[in-house]
Amino acid sequence: MYKKILVPMALDHGISSETLEIARSLLGKGGSITALHVHEVPQGSVSAYLNEDIVRAGFEHARNALEKKTEGLKGVTSVLLKGHTAQTIVEYAREHDIDCVVIGSHKPGLSDFFLGSTAARVVRHCPCAVHVQRSRD
Repeated sequence: MYKKILVPMALDHGISSETLEIARSLLGKGGSITALHVHEVPQGSVSAYLNEDIVRAGFEHARNALEKKTEGLKGVTSVLLKGHTAQTIVEYAREHDIDCVVIGSHKPGLSDFFLGSTAARVVRHCPCAVHVQRSRD
């Protein structure tokens, strides 16, 4: 089916194993899966109150968590980037000719209708097919 699948992963949500399994079922012969986590660096005035060691430690924690979640998964490459989550996912999909994005999503609340969740933004702006897996919560 798809040759290049991107699976954005929020490391603190328990849906990653489901989205990776869905990606495997959608993957065509010879295809590849990329597990992507976007680490959002503190912005604006918040960053003025954090020293570089704390920011670096947060990034390393994210790297370790991503490696642990993808450890031993054959055919899955993990990528850790810094940036705005939805925008970085869409840019990565464009730049790497991704065929399909498999992304997890929580059930929308009132604020999602005004602000838009990451999954909703990816669906609206991604240049390829997007499969949204709702969490069971």
